[in-house]
Amino acid sequence: MILRQFLHNDPVSISYIFGCGGKSTVAVVDPVADVDTYLEAAKVANVNINYVIDTHVHADHISIGRALADAAGAEYVMSERADLNLPFTPVRDGDEIPLGNVTVKILATPGHTPEHITLLVTDRTRAEEPWLLLTGHTLMVGDLGRTELAVSAEQGAKDLFQSVQKLKALPDYIQVLPGAFSGSVCGRRLSGNPISTLGYERRHNKAFAIDSEADFIEFMLQDIPPAPIEAATLRAINSGHTRA
Repeated sequence: MILRQFLHNDPVSISYIFGCGGKSTVAVVDPVADVDTYLEAAKVANVNINYVIDTHVHADHISIGRALADAAGAEYVMSERADLNLPFTPVRDGDEIPLGNVTVKILATPGHTPEHITLLVTDRTRAEEPWLLLTGHTLMVGDLGRTELAVSAEQGAKDLFQSVQKLKALPDYIQVLPGAFSGSVCGRRLSGNPISTLGYERRHNKAFAIDSEADFIEFMLQDIPPAPIEAATLRAINSGHTRA
């Protein structure tokens, strides 16, 4: 398995290339930089980009997901709940994406946005158990994603509570690879460390540790930072309903 993590500062976010190096089959997740960044990385690793996946319709930057998919001859993948006015391959909870010896299981994790998905990754050359979670802006290191960018904050928090239960059911050893780190507008208490485990977050992430739905909603509605000024416009552009 190969895995490349790209840390971005404008906006503060994280994107990934991962997949089966032996069979030259990989996916790019939440691409932020210019298209050539990922095409060059794939060339250096001697792999083909077969899938480009956005975990959700972003509100803090313009996604290059569709453009990268076109340039790489790849499928552009998003949740079936995404209201897109552009070509994409829809996925739903429980679907799997094959990347050679690596398998990606789709987990529907609404809350940050209604269409958010998380990617549960298994490398079958090592074990049959899952190894990694690419969590986008659902679970980040130190916090969970804000919930009011696409629906009301309370409705988003209710959805996110159910999504968190799905993640809590997974083993502690699974590594968490988030879509952002400290400085991102999509969280409040984010760490500068761009990697964690479910076990560590279960113990030390205040939002993730709350077991009561009422307490969780109350906690998530506190101290919500100002939304990105162009959040609605960026979501409209990224969904293909408005031109950049």
